Amino acid sequence: MSTIDPVCGMTVEPGAAAGHFQHHGHDYWFCSTHCLDRFAKAPEQFLGAGDAAPAPAPTGTIWTCPMHPEIRTDAPGACPICGMALEPLTPLGEEDDGELRAMTRRLWISLAFTLPVFLVAMSEMIPGQPLQHAVSPRWLTFVQLALATPVVLWGAWPFFARGWASLVNKSLNMFTLIAIGIGAAYIYSVTAALLPGLFPATARGHGGEVAVYFEAASVITVLVLLGQVLELRARSSTSSAIRSLLALAPKTARRLGEDGSEADVPLGDVVVGDRLRVRPGEKVPTDGAVIDGESAVDESMVTGEPMPVGKRAGDRVTGGTQNGSGTLVVAAERVGSETLLARIVALVSEAQRSRAPIQRLADRISAWFVPAVLVIAAATFAAWLLWGPEPRIAHGLVNAVAVLVIACPCALGLATPMSIMVATGRGALAGVLVKNAEALELLERIDTLVVDKTGTLTEGKPRLAAVVAFGGLAEDEVLARAAALERASEHPLAAAILAGATARGLTVGQVTDFRSIPGKGLVGKVDGEQIAVGNDALLEELGLANAATAVARAAELRQDGATVPFVVVGKAVVGLLAIADTVKPSTPEALELLRQDGVRVIMLTGDNEVSARAVARRLGIDEVIAGVRPEEKAARVSALQQAGRFVAMAGDGVNDAPALAAAHVGIAMGTGTDVAMDTAGVTLVQGDLRGVARARRLGRATMRNMRQNLFLAFVYNALAVPVAAGALYPWLGWLLSPMLASAAMSLSSVSVIGNALRLRRVRL
Repeated sequence: MSTIDPVCGMTVEPGAAAGHFQHHGHDYWFCSTHCLDRFAKAPEQFLGAGDAAPAPAPTGTIWTCPMHPEIRTDAPGACPICGMALEPLTPLGEEDDGELRAMTRRLWISLAFTLPVFLVAMSEMIPGQPLQHAVSPRWLTFVQLALATPVVLWGAWPFFARGWASLVNKSLNMFTLIAIGIGAAYIYSVTAALLPGLFPATARGHGGEVAVYFEAASVITVLVLLGQVLELRARSSTSSAIRSLLALAPKTARRLGEDGSEADVPLGDVVVGDRLRVRPGEKVPTDGAVIDGESAVDESMVTGEPMPVGKRAGDRVTGGTQNGSGTLVVAAERVGSETLLARIVALVSEAQRSRAPIQRLADRISAWFVPAVLVIAAATFAAWLLWGPEPRIAHGLVNAVAVLVIACPCALGLATPMSIMVATGRGALAGVLVKNAEALELLERIDTLVVDKTGTLTEGKPRLAAVVAFGGLAEDEVLARAAALERASEHPLAAAILAGATARGLTVGQVTDFRSIPGKGLVGKVDGEQIAVGNDALLEELGLANAATAVARAAELRQDGATVPFVVVGKAVVGLLAIADTVKPSTPEALELLRQDGVRVIMLTGDNEVSARAVARRLGIDEVIAGVRPEEKAARVSALQQAGRFVAMAGDGVNDAPALAAAHVGIAMGTGTDVAMDTAGVTLVQGDLRGVARARRLGRATMRNMRQNLFLAFVYNALAVPVAAGALYPWLGWLLSPMLASAAMSLSSVSVIGNALRLRRVRL
């Protein structure tokens, strides 16, 4: 049973890869990879005195913080580190907007109370002040107090709660500044309204009244609420890619019973082995194999290619793909979380919470930022109190509040997580699954691509590439005789020969007197004829001295990397079969795209030199390293890194896993083994090497977007804080109202999120 690491928040499975301890009668599992060093002491010493045991592992929907992915809870709320609203680790099928609804409700109600407060305050700026002549200024102050109090105490309550939590958790954040700013303006104004005698004459205006700032506290609250609403809406858009993937899966499946009956059942009730009918126009319910029927299936959700793919008995189908005009019966092979679609969603969701190395810069700055702002705000108040114009206290308070509000580090914290969330979702829609943010950052720096041959450049399956006939027989006659003999064989090449015969629609005869000669070939009788299929050693054993032409032709085909068995009828060689691992149709285009991008391509394979060179020759690859063992592949990759190259390794097999782990970025073919995909930082869903070029474009676009966001955040704070403190007042007489500071703070966060959302439209 999986659980959540109480230290780093990673999902872990109890077993060899996980650690375990007991505390106060509870079992806790933790991630050995990340947290083993933290548990060098006893768990009690690590956790501290008392009963501060970690909470039991969350169940159901897990909520996390976009800025601090280590935070995991089983209920929505606020992040204890930064105060931001938590969001589902994996977006729900239907968007959960409870937090958005609550903030929107607070916004509209607070706005209704704030407008009259604002109008009353602004009436003081109207020449003649007609409202003050009609109503006592003191009564107007009490009206503002009555209207502003629900705005501050109810509308801004989430900000005060999060600000207090930041103090309790010793993690100062944007809500620390907002709470202090709103609270200072409100408490000062309440004191001025109820106890004006406490203030000296220097704090009073021309009419003898103490200035109040209820409108500032109310408007700041409304503007921060507006910023939260806009931010929550924008953040929900960053998960639109995952929600669109989740929407691809049908809700029900049509299951066939043993008695031939059919029934629609919930998708969660489907188990491995169930037979499912997929009618024209329906979505395939789960991953499986076609056992009956023929149709064309739109697989663009995993391949990005718009052309439907023909499917017949024996072909694999993927859950969520769209069936065409035919009817298929599919045997379920992977269900639930094991389907490709579910694994894509899980990978993308995990990647969206990972942190890029560039984030460390923002983290280091944020750690000092809030304390520094508090110091600057205190210094601003002191400076205005000592050297500012009258009323000094009021001027000092207003400018200190403006500094606190405008310097909120939300934009800085969101700069990289938002880009990562949008980019990984965009990559998933293009068939490029990014496992972690570090891979995105490194992809733009890759200058060398090391590729495995089998399954990466080639299909990874032997296929009948050519039939050569001698002695007057037609190609189909040669192939039919060989296929009849191979049908009784278990040799790996037999399937390729039989598949070739089936593809040509040939009728295969019956075999008698079948005999396998180890290391040489097969012999037997087909429809009364003596047939043999095998290699050069078989020709020698059969004493065939008249095969010079066939042997020479076989040597030519082997130079192209093919395995070439001879077909013998009686005492004469009647043909050759060339069986090869064919190059993927997309490989030449992919390599050309990479060369144009300035990437050096090296083939690194365990295959023999002749086969490797043959494939490299066809693809124009100049650097070939053949015949290497798995551990040698990792050493070769490390050698390139030591030479100063930034290396990506693309492969699909278990033997590629060490090299995938050693490379700066490991790229696994989605058609390969689970070990390769678990090791790699990037997975190409359909095993199409063109995805490497797409991944590099995505990496470049993401890093460019992150730098833009960080620039916006840094420049905003560098310019805004001095202006809010009153740095321009001595020369230009400019002061920044706390209300304008609040609007600017909200817009800065929204601008960063808006810029990140542009990645949804990046062309890959």
